[in-house]
Amino acid sequence: MSQIEKLISVFSTSLGIPEAAVTDDLQYNSLPEWDSTAHMVLISELENQFDIMLDTDDIIDMSSVRVAKQILGKHNITFE
Repeated sequence: MSQIEKLISVFSTSLGIPEAAVTDDLQYNSLPEWDSTAHMVLISELENQFDIMLDTDDIIDMSSVRVAKQILGKHNITFE
């Protein structure tokens, strides 16, 4: 599984949405499924799947799939 496939799967599973709905433009609170509780599930799953530890600022700043990619990039995870 590629990194982008893993990311899409994490968002889809954590938020309970179809994989097709996971695009760079998907934003926090843009749909009812991505609320504050789901955000913490998402963060936990990202940390588990990518074997990283996100800091508090990054958790707060993760406002979209696009931003998630940038934050994961700080941990040398690339999406090409």
